Amino acid sequence: MKRIFSFVSVLLAAFSANAATVLTSIKPIQMIATELTQEVSQVDVLIPANASPHDYALRPSDVKRIQSADMIVWFGNDLEPFLAKILENRDSVLTLSDVDGLELRDYDGDHHDHHGHDHGSHDPHFWLGYKTTKQVAKAIAAKLSRLDEKNAQRYQDNLAAFLLKLEQQQVALMSQLTPVKEKGYYVFHDAYGYFESDFELNHLGHFTVSPDRKPGAKTLIKIRKALSSKQAVCVFSEPQFTPAVIDSVTRGSDARVGVLDPLGTSVVVQPGSYFQFRQNLADSFFNCLGGV
Repeated sequence: MKRIFSFVSVLLAAFSANAATVLTSIKPIQMIATELTQEVSQVDVLIPANASPHDYALRPSDVKRIQSADMIVWFGNDLEPFLAKILENRDSVLTLSDVDGLELRDYDGDHHDHHGHDHGSHDPHFWLGYKTTKQVAKAIAAKLSRLDEKNAQRYQDNLAAFLLKLEQQQVALMSQLTPVKEKGYYVFHDAYGYFESDFELNHLGHFTVSPDRKPGAKTLIKIRKALSSKQAVCVFSEPQFTPAVIDSVTRGSDARVGVLDPLGTSVVVQPGSYFQFRQNLADSFFNCLGGV
């Protein structure tokens, strides 16, 4: 029996050694890449799910992981600025914001150039969109196939399966969310535009454009009025941030309070996790907007 286990261990070690080691910047990218590397290798992530990519500081151990990875996937400077210098001029890096034809949502003017920081003119939360996720998945599979030609066919097969399942889920989520798409709501920060557009949800506004920016008094007054007049039936917080400001504006109103997690903090990364993440979002919208 020991010989059998030893033989299996040797095979697994050889299998892993021949596959490309993939490191992603954030968990949503890790979940997508995991679907594409099934039966080939595992995908690791750099930033913990409960940390913000906007102000993360690299540790020496992070630098070692970056240097040892065969392939690194990140969005780009607008989302993970701390990676820009260390990833500069590396052939094994896939910068998703540079993917040809990627149809990113335009931000309005208040999203950048505040407090001396330029947050870019495009919404980086592509993983919440149907079309943008398809485009990114194709780019990741293509890069994997070039770096790891031995497993190229497997990557392409995984991509085909991923796209089919994504299409099927899109139809199912549309059916689920259509009954509540007219209900108004506010979100904590402006991260859900792709998802909201896909399903024609009635997004009335947000507390802040970015988690590192506190909501202004005018914004809070506007939200309170919308809640008191019942224009909005729900306000969404996020697990990464304190709900104190949410509590202050909903106090005394009939509005429900829901939770949206744009990073999938509680989702265990494994095959199927990206689809579970999207389903969790849909369920949060459906439940808080009065679907139950």
